Amino acid sequence: MGIIVQKFGGTSVADTEKIKNVASAVIREKKNGNDVIVVVSAMGHTTDYLVKMANEITSRPNSREMDMLLATGEQVSIALLTMAIQAQGYAAVSMNAMQVGIITECVHSKARIVDIKTNKLKEHLDKGEIIVVAGFQGVTPEGEITTLGRGGSDTSAVAIAGALNADRCDIYTDVEGVYTTDPRIVPCATKLDEISYEEMLELAHVGANVLHPRSVETAKQYQVPLRVRSTFKLEDTGTYIIGVDDMEIYKPVAGVAADLSQIRIVVTEVPDKPGNAAKIFELLSNSDISVDMIIQSYGRSDDTNDIAFTVAKTDYEKTMEIVKEIIREIHASGVLVDEDIAKVSIVGAGMVDRPGIAASMFKALAEAGINIKMISTSEIKISCLVEKGQSNTAIKALHTAFHLDAKETAVVMGDLPDV
Repeated sequence: MGIIVQKFGGTSVADTEKIKNVASAVIREKKNGNDVIVVVSAMGHTTDYLVKMANEITSRPNSREMDMLLATGEQVSIALLTMAIQAQGYAAVSMNAMQVGIITECVHSKARIVDIKTNKLKEHLDKGEIIVVAGFQGVTPEGEITTLGRGGSDTSAVAIAGALNADRCDIYTDVEGVYTTDPRIVPCATKLDEISYEEMLELAHVGANVLHPRSVETAKQYQVPLRVRSTFKLEDTGTYIIGVDDMEIYKPVAGVAADLSQIRIVVTEVPDKPGNAAKIFELLSNSDISVDMIIQSYGRSDDTNDIAFTVAKTDYEKTMEIVKEIIREIHASGVLVDEDIAKVSIVGAGMVDRPGIAASMFKALAEAGINIKMISTSEIKISCLVEKGQSNTAIKALHTAFHLDAKETAVVMGDLPDV
């Protein structure tokens, strides 16, 4: 008998009929002889509705009170799911973050988990009970309620699995697994049987919305075997996310993704002096603003540079306040903003030490008539900034160029070893 952690998202528990369906999926795992812990998100669009109500009260709601408000959504779903499991004759108990002991840092709206107390979880498992835990939320050492930000329930589930040394963490969602790209854009996208932590992490960072990066980071840190599968097709085994050393790499590129949530900011004619770039990015970091792509190029005169970078749209207003302050301090000439951008990326563990991947990417985009504004690379990722309106065309071109279309990968992907 092992421990299996299951996570169900908002679409999986959107109404009472779906909650009953989830209860059956949970009991099915229990019947396999495993101890089961279930992590649940708020029902459907509950969180959006709560945010809307808060914004109707005030345009700048207090972050502490927002966490108090948003944490209620998961408590509704865990109570209803527990009742549904009990109604089918199985012992179950619901627990919020405080009852479990999910301890986070003292930050509201995007706190990180620092510790999980496992004593109470083990007590209930020893009684043979199914435990239903509220995802997305935590509590500070002082007892303040916090939330984990976007994808927080995924992170809750993986963190609990890591703390208990679980055999596996299954992330149930409304898709059948991880695809080579968004099937809504490329209908011939292929569902992957497996993908590495490293590849999934990069895909999550560059726009793939199946898993949040923090949940993948946590899974990699604790070596938790992760599986993404459909709530509505339980017979489908989904996609396994495992260590790259456990995989056979058949193709250099595993997936293509696009991120339309960023803005490019250019600080123009920055005096070419040591420390000016550091001032820009240090102040942004101090305000908890993450910068993605960065490029420095020569300005209009020999003694200046233009510094371009991208940030999330949600950080735009705060970023501009800081940038305008910096411009005055370092005597730059101004700032340009480009909202019409998309970051298109290819990701693959097979890219390591394989020449020609970047050239093939740039050639494919050129042949599709797409101009590249910025480029960034890592060991297993290449990202290009393009015009937003060309993002879908870019994805299709790259998906075909790297032989990821289903008709070309069906045989190869079917040969992947069982996990």
